Amino acid sequence: MILVDSSTWIDYFRGTISLQTEMLDRLLGQQPLAVGDLILTEVLQGFRDEGGFNEARKMLTSLTVVELGGQKIAIQAAKNFRVLRNLGVSVRKTIDTVIATNCIENGHHLLHNDRDFDPFVKHLGLRVVV
Repeated sequence: MILVDSSTWIDYFRGTISLQTEMLDRLLGQQPLAVGDLILTEVLQGFRDEGGFNEARKMLTSLTVVELGGQKIAIQAAKNFRVLRNLGVSVRKTIDTVIATNCIENGHHLLHNDRDFDPFVKHLGLRVVV
């Protein structure tokens, strides 16, 4: 399963062309894709008009919606944060730690356009697309 991060979805809905949005375009309808519940929130809250919101909501909820948190993931995310901090890496957003940890623990690949995930790849085994 490939989990698509808000960094890619936001670019996709804005019409920004990048390696990630082109990959997303190719994968839609061809590969099982997932969106996290918190990612769903991040993406949808950015729409100003009702039409865009509803169109994006329909598209995103047609994919597998993954619950990102829970007790097990929360504890492991805190452990992962601490490991990276001890390596001198500052993780800026808790949500990125939860997303990365969920992917690591559940064997998902992550499609993203956010350098904040790089330490998770380098030190914790996060698997990414592109």
